[in-house]
Amino acid sequence: MAVSTDTGSKKSSTGLMGELGKRFRSNMQTYTIILALVAIWIFFAILTGGACLQPQNVSNLFRQMTVTSFLAIGMVFVIVTGNIDLSVGKLAGFVSVVVAYFQANIWYNLIPNQPYVAAVLSIIIGLGVGVLFGVMQGYMISFLQVPSFIVTLAGMFILTGLILLVTQGKTIPANQAGFDLIAQGYLPPLVGWIIAAIVVVILFWNMTRSRQRKRQHGFELPSIALDLATTIFYSLLVIAYVWVVNQYKGVQVPVLLLAVAAVIMSYIANNTRFGRYAYAIGGNREAARLSGINIRRSIFLIFILMGLLAGIAGIVLASYVGYGTIAAGQGYELDAIASAILGGTSTLGGVGTVFGALIGSLIMTSLTTGLQMLNVQPAWQYLVKGIVLVLAVYADVAFKKNR
Repeated sequence: MAVSTDTGSKKSSTGLMGELGKRFRSNMQTYTIILALVAIWIFFAILTGGACLQPQNVSNLFRQMTVTSFLAIGMVFVIVTGNIDLSVGKLAGFVSVVVAYFQANIWYNLIPNQPYVAAVLSIIIGLGVGVLFGVMQGYMISFLQVPSFIVTLAGMFILTGLILLVTQGKTIPANQAGFDLIAQGYLPPLVGWIIAAIVVVILFWNMTRSRQRKRQHGFELPSIALDLATTIFYSLLVIAYVWVVNQYKGVQVPVLLLAVAAVIMSYIANNTRFGRYAYAIGGNREAARLSGINIRRSIFLIFILMGLLAGIAGIVLASYVGYGTIAAGQGYELDAIASAILGGTSTLGGVGTVFGALIGSLIMTSLTTGLQMLNVQPAWQYLVKGIVLVLAVYADVAFKKNR
């Protein structure tokens, strides 16, 4: 009896390790960038004597990544379909100066004693501007068949001019009460813990529901121990994050907004026709067309979605900086594209995840913040970012060859 039990235990252990290895191999690129992020944090922690891991620095790091991350999670859909959007940085910048202009010049005169009403109206206008520009670019790309590279490059030039026209070469204040809470606000510690508890419950509920659905449809169930370990790991990450930021001022409002947007976008990518069509178009456009997918409509909607996310990024940018400037949005499109690619989005289309884009954005922001803390000159910062991006693309090509 003892021998039988021991043999069964060994088989169970072997099966668990085999399943763990299989899962690692199937998601090797994702795990690689996570390990790269951890390595970057350890590297800068050693060089800064642990200063970069202080609660205040961690809080600022995650808040600083939000603007790029909003753009990056939208860029995943754009690149997945085989397109590109070079205008998102300047679109976010244009939205930020428009919002700042309304905050400083319009609402101040029309509704001077209603800061929160003014903030809501500014948000609506900012989202509207982003969506409108997304509609115009999406129409030209999808229905007029103009290459996305040309359309968005022209859009970047146009938006640069529009920013100069709105600002008139001056800085516009956007730090009015109410509006500044969007990117500079914090949740009370208790609220942060409540949100953490809700997230943990959702994670376990989602794990249970996923296993039930697989059982109902006759799919092979993964090891319950592996599923529990994964869910517990993500739960501990959430709890650890809330504990760290609560040591400073609490969970940041823009990070909460980004988390909500990321969950929604991830659901769209994995659980809707719209999302699956995007991957099908990027994977094999001709096969997607023959299967009945309306390619033009899908690409049109993707660029509208990109415009919406750029609008959100612009609102957060105006609130975070507190001003609308002539340099608003400069370089954000490059950081967004780099974040998506670092996160595993293939430049060849058809492959990419929202979660990966967030990790890529965190890597880019961590590099910038760490190098700044070490007083590295900006020239070397750009060199490091460029080298990291080239290595990421090379890794993507290598993974595809291995497959």
